[in-house]
Amino acid sequence: MKIKVAAIVCAGVFLIAGAAVLAEPMTKEQGDAILKELREIKQVLEKQQRPQAQPQQAPQKPERVKVKGGGDYTLGKSAAPVTLVEYTDYQCPFCSRFELSTFPGIKKNFIDTGKVLFIQRDLPLEFHQFALKAAQAARCAGEQGKYWEMKDTLFKNQTKLDAGSIAGYAKALALNADKFNSCAASDKYLKEIGEEAKGAASAGITGTPSFVVGRTTGDSVEGVLVVGAQPYAAFESAINELLNAPIKK
Repeated sequence: MKIKVAAIVCAGVFLIAGAAVLAEPMTKEQGDAILKELREIKQVLEKQQRPQAQPQQAPQKPERVKVKGGGDYTLGKSAAPVTLVEYTDYQCPFCSRFELSTFPGIKKNFIDTGKVLFIQRDLPLEFHQFALKAAQAARCAGEQGKYWEMKDTLFKNQTKLDAGSIAGYAKALALNADKFNSCAASDKYLKEIGEEAKGAASAGITGTPSFVVGRTTGDSVEGVLVVGAQPYAAFESAINELLNAPIKK
């Protein structure tokens, strides 16, 4: 199309130049023809520059995935009609935003009311220096019944996740220091965390935070994939859609 327009423009210039060089009297008909051609050239150029209307694309359907259900770190009723699985990284700022800003509302309105079973999964990213140790620390605190308290503390202090700082958090939570420090220094939970990361990868989940909002069937959770620190309204909409939908038998 550009080549064709260029040829038209050149032809127009040639006509005008030719008339000037020849210096012959221009009849009214010739003048009108040149003006007509110039108007046509202008219309072609304007049409070329005008943004072309793009065909409307159908909205993409949310991606559906299936992940393993159950686990040691859950909140809510096991028989809740909706299951929310989170994959998190303790050094991920977007994970922290979700935990501190969005999760409290989900817990109050859906988990505590028996509508949602929440399952926590770890997905420490390789480029986060302290994420893996933080995930281990939360599980070590869980041995003394303080998993969720440690999880909350770690996210509130995301910029200080070195071993010394984590030991201080354990002390503040009144954990047995010897037991906690021994556990945190070991590789006791590396295999479990690695299995969760593998499960995420097999479902195509590679970033944090990532969530699966769906239903538990047997030992699996199947539902829509929600990626990123989405606002509360996004989770509310996805959860309510499932709560209002008939359960397939």
